[in-house]
Amino acid sequence: MRKQIRYAVVGLGHIAQVAVLPAFANARRNSKLAALVSGDPVKLETLSKQYHAEKTCSYEGYEELLGSGDIDAVYIALPNSMHCDYAVRAARAGIHVLCEKPMALTEDECERMARAAREGGKNGSGVKLMVAYRLHFERANLEAIEVARSGRIGEPRQFSATFTMQVVPDNIRVKSELGGGVLYDIGVYCINAARSLFGEEPLEARAIAVGTLGDVEESVAALLRFPNERLASFACSFGSAKVSQYRVVGTKGDLQVEPAYEYAGALRHKLTIDGESRERRFAKRDQFAPELLYFSDCVLQGREPEPGPAEGLADVRVIRALYRSRAGDPPPADRKTRGRARPGALGRKLNGFRENSHAFHQRTPAAYRQRAADALCQPGRAHPHSAHARRRRRRLTDDRARSAGPVRRAAGRRLERERARADAGRDRVFPQQMGCAQARGEGR
Repeated sequence: MRKQIRYAVVGLGHIAQVAVLPAFANARRNSKLAALVSGDPVKLETLSKQYHAEKTCSYEGYEELLGSGDIDAVYIALPNSMHCDYAVRAARAGIHVLCEKPMALTEDECERMARAAREGGKNGSGVKLMVAYRLHFERANLEAIEVARSGRIGEPRQFSATFTMQVVPDNIRVKSELGGGVLYDIGVYCINAARSLFGEEPLEARAIAVGTLGDVEESVAALLRFPNERLASFACSFGSAKVSQYRVVGTKGDLQVEPAYEYAGALRHKLTIDGESRERRFAKRDQFAPELLYFSDCVLQGREPEPGPAEGLADVRVIRALYRSRAGDPPPADRKTRGRARPGALGRKLNGFRENSHAFHQRTPAAYRQRAADALCQPGRAHPHSAHARRRRRRLTDDRARSAGPVRRAAGRRLERERARADAGRDRVFPQQMGCAQARGEGR
């Protein structure tokens, strides 16, 4: 039985270079980078040497690679408009698919991808299809869901989020023909967070868009109505300073996560209950390696991966409804003419949305957190949530606490001796020196 899944990374843009390719070093247990696919020969040559990929090919050679027997799965990191085509072709060739979000541009494309996965493989046995929601494997966001659903902040009533950045005009994010657009690129994070925290699907969507960058809107503000009279609002922009945060407000308290959607730094919680606040920092960690490890385990063990096609489709349906709500302005994928994004706030009902039952809403956040920990657990290392690991962390904390007392007392005695010598005139110690000695003592 094969112990490693051999991947081809399709598309070598920014996210592939800074996150996906380096993640294979942390996913060696069951994942191997076997091939690279790109239209840029310079990237292929440079990155294949850097990451020791045995095969490279252009987009024209994609079909040949799929049938070569040299790969088992593809990681699709292409522009949004190319997700469906390359995923369907891989699935029909019996190759498993891990696809970046958004899953596709339209509901029809999402359904085509899901159908190709169900019918692909040998004798129509199907292949695995997963959407690469990296934050489903990230501890700060998983614990935020647990807080929201545990009742600690009471019943969650409101969600608000801001996700903004500066994007240059020639970036693929602002090219409509490549599937660009604020909602497709960064709004999907806010939508998925709101759905996950509330554990429900929205009933109605409204949006206002202003400005133009490239041939898409520059900024969007959106409002979603959820069951039980709950609201979610968010603002996204390609023309504002970098901000990444969300806040969920309940009947007893609230939780703020900032930064919330980043992968290049630490994330932070600020939990306020009955007027008392507590902050917590979550150290930076590789958010892409757990995806690879988990998806490879699903392939090797014959399990259905989550988040699957239903999760990707749910977000795309909301995105499409928001675009259509802009005073009748069609989504970017439907536009035949270009022009300034027209502001509007015409509501769009999402009929039948509650009928969708998704595994991510059904499973508990603790189960997802455990799944991510299982994926990261390496042979020979203690499981991060095992009793042994918890005892070791407590022991280290106790040791530090015990050692701090004697060090502080010794520093205090040393300072008293210096003061005594200064008072007796035997040794002159300037105040600056005393301050330094005191700082040294306190810092140990």
